[in-house]
Amino acid sequence: MANPVLRTMLQNREFVAAPGVFDLVSTKIADRTRAEALYMTGFGTVASYLGYPDAGLATYTDMLDRATAIAAATGKPLIADGDTGYGGLLNVAHTVRGYEKAGVSMIQIEDQQIPKKCGHTPGRHLVPVSEMANKIRVACDARSSADFLIMARTDAIASEGLDSALRRAEAYVQAGADAIFIEAPVDVEQMRIIGAAVDAPLVSNQLHGGKTPILPQSQLAELGIAIAIYPTAGLFAAAAALARTYDDHVADRPVSAPLYGFHDFTEMIGFQQVWDFEAKYGDLLKEETAAAAV
Repeated sequence: MANPVLRTMLQNREFVAAPGVFDLVSTKIADRTRAEALYMTGFGTVASYLGYPDAGLATYTDMLDRATAIAAATGKPLIADGDTGYGGLLNVAHTVRGYEKAGVSMIQIEDQQIPKKCGHTPGRHLVPVSEMANKIRVACDARSSADFLIMARTDAIASEGLDSALRRAEAYVQAGADAIFIEAPVDVEQMRIIGAAVDAPLVSNQLHGGKTPILPQSQLAELGIAIAIYPTAGLFAAAAALARTYDDHVADRPVSAPLYGFHDFTEMIGFQQVWDFEAKYGDLLKEETAAAAV
């Protein structure tokens, strides 16, 4: 079920920084940091799990599978990308119940038409305000606990302008959204206007390589931001390190990228628990091996 820590932090107006995780290794590493929460990035999860672009190609089942595994691998609250809710109102209710059961603490639902696209790429189209507001109402009704939070995202700035984005945000707050995510403001002034206008916890997508300025957390808080998500930094860092390492192998060069230590990695991934189990049940394991050999 949902971790109540995230709701408490938002109620107490504590700033939340959520690194983006995209697989189980990134989750386990991020879980060992001082991060207040983690963000399951749709962009990164679709890329790492399926090798596809974030263009509406992943299904609800694909993403629920990843959300379930990631939530089980961390003790921190997990914010998870739920795309458009994967369909109409009945789909939204099903998605919310599935994500909540998986252990997610906040689901992100956006107002794009299906198939949706990454919020920092062109060609996005939106559903009517009323349709998205109805999705938020259904999402709020479908959850079993108030600790499971509903984040409403709008991509309106790119296609309809900032004023439209603010009107949509207000409609989604009225529909019951616990947090608002206005995607892709292009400068600090737009971020300032959003912070002053929206009466709800705000999410900033600190996407490295995207359209929105990457700002210090203190400045984000001053602008009225409650949650900063960093969806791509870990993914891009890992991809750069892999590309560099594989090039070194092919060229018969020593590996030049920094490497996570073997001992540190085996400890992080859980080998110590395996060794402790073997030490405790060594006699039983010997019996099992002998029986299998007969």
